[in-house]
Amino acid sequence: MISDQRGPIGVGGAVPLTAVTAGTVAMVVSYAGPLALVLAAASAAGLSGAQTSSWVWAVSIGAGVTCVGLSWWSRAPVVTAFSTPGAAILVTALPQHGYAEAVGAFLAAGVAATVLTATGVFARVLARIPAGVIAAMLAGTLFSFGTAVFTSVRAAPLLAGAMLLAYLLARRLAPTYAVVCALATGLVVAGASGGLRMELPGLGLAVPHLTVPEFSVGALVGIGVPLLVATLAGQYAPGIAVLDAAGYRPDSRVVCGTTGLVSVLLAPFGAHAVNPAAITAAICTGPDAHRDPAKRWIAGVTCGIGYLVVGCFGSTLVALFTGLPEALVATLAGVALLGSIGGSLAGTVADERDREASVITFLATASGVTIAGIGSPFWGLLAGVAAHVLLGGGRGTPKGRRSRPERGSDGPSSRVRTPQRRRTAPDGGS
Repeated sequence: MISDQRGPIGVGGAVPLTAVTAGTVAMVVSYAGPLALVLAAASAAGLSGAQTSSWVWAVSIGAGVTCVGLSWWSRAPVVTAFSTPGAAILVTALPQHGYAEAVGAFLAAGVAATVLTATGVFARVLARIPAGVIAAMLAGTLFSFGTAVFTSVRAAPLLAGAMLLAYLLARRLAPTYAVVCALATGLVVAGASGGLRMELPGLGLAVPHLTVPEFSVGALVGIGVPLLVATLAGQYAPGIAVLDAAGYRPDSRVVCGTTGLVSVLLAPFGAHAVNPAAITAAICTGPDAHRDPAKRWIAGVTCGIGYLVVGCFGSTLVALFTGLPEALVATLAGVALLGSIGGSLAGTVADERDREASVITFLATASGVTIAGIGSPFWGLLAGVAAHVLLGGGRGTPKGRRSRPERGSDGPSSRVRTPQRRRTAPDGGS
């Protein structure tokens, strides 16, 4: 039984379907794309089946435990995931080093991430960035997911077009279940047209494979440092920004420090990095997850439970996600993120003093540029902060820029329990 602040949530229809659906969609999107990078890196490095299965198990269990635990603790939809930019780096970096040395680099990067986040150093830096720049980075990050809906309509007009139409009609007739209708429509159309390619082998529990870490300067520099920078810049910063933009204020030191610690514990089993999610978190923090912000934490718990189920069966359930048509996943993610995209764009231009810096952030982030293995969210954030400083936007910036949304807005109501909600220290507080 799950319980919120106002009483138990049981089985008899009390569990909000939209929150469960949002969490499920977030979990599916987490695996449908990023998992391919993990499998590609494992293949390029020549890892055994046992090592690859353990890697999938480790990142899934790590994300599941933190997702459920942090969402339950904070009563906010704290969605975690395994590092996508980190996995992308490993596709080329992992084959250049021994696997035990790579595990040592994972361990070192996890320790560094834990220290930087748990001590509040990372949060203090993030808290000094204008709210419009943060919103613009999120809008730019989500931009490609919105446009992917329409590129999918061009590539698969029947599937994507039917999903988009179902979403729009549901928004008119039953807005609470719009994403649910889009998902159901996509599955029906894909199944009828033979687009679902799910051939599951016999289900079997995953067996963790322990690798004793080895440390080398080459692996620490070639894997550890890029993994740390890419994860902090590409996952931690946008992940906390998603929660902040939606009005949720769990203690960022606890959120980030916990994911860093779990990364350390699971590194010997193959986990390269567990961290706050950004894209999938936006699916769970928006109004489509639940119209009452105080109940959206259930979406985070649902997503975490999905991670745990997949982790228990390891790579045998990979077919569930790799078998989904690309257009279905892209369209589903796009329509699920429309609310978050709209809110982020509104936040981008809300403050006239920082509007130009925010627009620069949005454009740089949406460009998708990658430099030195670091993705566009970091470079967009850097460009926006630089513009903010050069334009003199720091003068007169209101201290209350991160104040909570008023009751009845799209942000969490006063019933959401967030620890240390009245903090004034610059570590993620308002």
